This record gives sequence, structure tokens and C-alpha cells, in this order.
Amino acid sequence: MLLLNILLTGTPGVGKTTLGKELASRSGLKYINVGDLAREGQLYDGYDEEYECPILDEDRIVDDLENQMSEGGVIVDYHGCDFFPECWFHIVFVLQADNSVLYERLETRGYNEKKLKDNIQCEIFQVLYEEALASYKEEIVHQLPSNKREDLEDNINQILKWIEQWIKDHSS
Repeated sequence: MLLLNILLTGTPGVGKTTLGKELASRSGLKYINVGDLAREGQLYDGYDEEYECPILDEDRIVDDLENQMSEGGVIVDYHGCDFFPECWFHIVFVLQADNSVLYERLETRGYNEKKLKDNIQCEIFQVLYEEALASYKEEIVHQLPSNKREDLEDNINQILKWIEQWIKDHSS
């Protein structure tokens, strides 16, 4: 049986990890946080002094994920999406948050001023939504609001319904 793969993407702080973990718990799909994967495997290609963070080695990430993605049944969580093979995902959800909500979340994380400002601008200009549309077929890319607890529950229920329908459509 074909197992589906889901990508959760969006600006840092929009709630990808919270949604991904809860969705995995309720759906039985495997959850993979690309940032954690990179940290555990030291899949880096240097350090960005300006943003005070490691630079991901995207080729090594793709190599590391290849087998799991071909098996299917995976939820991938990462703030970028243009380096993943298009064929990996059956659906892409781009989480979005209001600027004031996002600002508070990122400030709580201790982001420096430049990183904070750039991430807010990224959200304002829908950079990651545009990246998703450029990287995947438009019909599989969906935006989800992620401002409050009710949004989380609504998003989980919406995605669970989608998974259920996808399974029905692909079980023959």
C-alpha cells in the first residue's frame, strides 16, 4: 500500500513542530523535524555568524531522508522546502501567523534583532508560501492559519480528514 508524505513548512515560529508532533501522534505517521535531524547527524555546511545559526547541508539532508521518504508515512517539518525532491510529498501545508503573534514567539526564542526582523518580513511577504508554490504543484500547496490554540485543533482535524480521504482514494 502506498503511504503518503506530508510537508509542514512556514516561517520559524509559526507552529510547525507543535502541529507536526500532535498530527503524528493522532495519525500514526512518523514525524521528522529536519532541524533535529541535522543536529543529531551534524548535517551542516558551516555557520552563519549574522543569523547565529548553523548552515544546513541540504544534499546530506536529502540523502539521509531518501529511504524514509520512499517508504512513506512521513510528516516532514522544516522552514524551507525548495531543496526537497518534488516527488516526495503528496501535500504541502504552509503555516502562517499574524506578525504580532509571530514576533512574540520569536522574541521568546531569543532571536537577535536582524533575525527577528528578517523572519517577520519573510512572513509579511509570504516568502515560504511562494517558495512552496514554486517547488510543488499548486493543487497540493495549502495555507493554514496558526495564531491560536483553536487554529491548531482546526488544522489537525482538517489534515486528519484529508489523510482519511487520501487513504480512501488510494486504497485499491
